[in-house]
Amino acid sequence: MKKQHIVLLLLAALVLGGAGAYIGVTLAQSDGGTEQKDIIVEGTGDEEETELPENMSKVVQAYGLIQEHSLKDVKEKDLIEGAIQGMLDTLDDPYSTYMDIETMERFNEQIESSFEGIGAEVSMVNDKVTIVAPIKDSPAEEAGLRPNDQIDTIDGEGLEGLDLNEAVEKIRGERGSEVVLEIDRPGVSDTFKTTIVRDEIPLETVYPDTKTIDGKKTGILEITSFSETTAQDFNDELAKLEEEGIEGLVIDVRGNPGGLLDAVEDILKQFVPKDTPFVQIEDQEGEKAPQYSDLKQKKEYPISVVTDEGSASASEILAVAMKEIGYDVIGATTFGKGTVQQAIPLGDGSTMKLTFYKWLSPKGNWINEKGVEPTLEQAQPEYYYTNPVQIDEPLTYDHTGDKIKNIQVMLNGLGFKTDREDGYFDKATEEAVKAFQQENDVKVTGEVDEKTAGLIEAKVVENIRNGKDDQQLKKALDVLYE
Repeated sequence: MKKQHIVLLLLAALVLGGAGAYIGVTLAQSDGGTEQKDIIVEGTGDEEETELPENMSKVVQAYGLIQEHSLKDVKEKDLIEGAIQGMLDTLDDPYSTYMDIETMERFNEQIESSFEGIGAEVSMVNDKVTIVAPIKDSPAEEAGLRPNDQIDTIDGEGLEGLDLNEAVEKIRGERGSEVVLEIDRPGVSDTFKTTIVRDEIPLETVYPDTKTIDGKKTGILEITSFSETTAQDFNDELAKLEEEGIEGLVIDVRGNPGGLLDAVEDILKQFVPKDTPFVQIEDQEGEKAPQYSDLKQKKEYPISVVTDEGSASASEILAVAMKEIGYDVIGATTFGKGTVQQAIPLGDGSTMKLTFYKWLSPKGNWINEKGVEPTLEQAQPEYYYTNPVQIDEPLTYDHTGDKIKNIQVMLNGLGFKTDREDGYFDKATEEAVKAFQQENDVKVTGEVDEKTAGLIEAKVVENIRNGKDDQQLKKALDVLYE
């Protein structure tokens, strides 16, 4: 059998992604990507028919035996799709997945505008459905979900035996409906439940801002994902900022789970000079294809990039490229996703998304499962990392435990000083609770009941969403002019 030529018809951009699925979109959107590619097998005219692998007859035999003799009635569609999924499972690659016809139909409907769901990207990490990042201004962000949160149950049901697609189907739903997630947060002993009201998720991905630092006008461009319009929106906003005379720029990709390869490429062409590749794509044979811009020189103003644990894939391409050409990266080590997928239509409306390539940094480094380390590590205030407290009985004076420690950290972060964070409910903690209750028009008891605990958590989430005490952004702005 002669080897056939495989021609990739690139109908849209390659897909990158930090996780696996946007909850509210479908797995194909896992990387923020909306592309589809056809793979066509072309012959030169004299090839023999493609031979089946030697043991493929076993698969056909098993298919026939199950159809003819299984006690359980089974559909042909389920057998075929089960075989495809079984092959993908052997790859041990959470990013190679199968999307059936129904999933693809929903995907095609949803990518045209906004979509409905909770607004988070998830991945399968160590067999756990794990939050990579909530989408900006989404119900998931409002509920306080964070990168690395693990989902234990959905509406009280465990996830054992479910693949990522099946778990996402349970979380996804119509605007206005509720879903209850039980969350296991790393570093916290107890799980907690959060009720999220599904909503329409906006697809805006670029958010501009300006600040004056030491008398210098400084631009801030936050990118929440890399979609079809992101590069154009980013470049338009950058042009506006430059027309306004900015003297420095911060690019914020925190919580950005990734997206289309060509989107991040078009952005990096604005910053990485032509003598350095902004990314390198490596195939199965180890052949590398470096990608270059036409840019003559770097920007005249200083630039820094902000990252966190939720910055994945395309965000990491941007962060490591900027780092390796000399710019500061501020924050925390990124997610660690260094592969590229292609969505391949299978002819009947279903699609297989398969990992085809690695991507490498300008210097040839592969960050997969390691992430991009910042040049300057900067954590957020401790209360940014607290978790909601489930209250069964009110927490009162002389009680002890992790819940009280968590409450103390949150109160201190909100400016209500407890003088300790060791989990002992002393008089100073009681006075801090009273002060919080009084300021927020809650019955002043000095006890932390369900209502007070919920309000404390709501105030913490509000501070985080509003960027109050954002030490990572502050550091990124400060280092620009040092």
